[in-house]
Amino acid sequence: MRLKEEQIARLAEKVLGDLERAQLVEQKQGRGAVLAGIKAAIAEDLKLEEALERDAEALLEQTLKAVGGQGIDRHKMLRMIKEKLAKERKIVL
Repeated sequence: MRLKEEQIARLAEKVLGDLERAQLVEQKQGRGAVLAGIKAAIAEDLKLEEALERDAEALLEQTLKAVGGQGIDRHKMLRMIKEKLAKERKIVL
């Protein structure tokens, strides 16, 4: 999923706001430092997800070439490959 920097910032604000309202977080640093950490975590997660997507597409292409690609549902196979790679890499989709 591709998000713009401003979307990541809004998402981080929402997450921190929800955590504060539920009193699940105690800030030892300033709010800005906490927001920066949340933004960095979201951005890193998105990068991992994009890499997973690229790798799944490449693996799908290799598989389709190897078996001829006849009678295979491309979308279903891609989903299966992504799920397998995500499990191996311990990525939550």
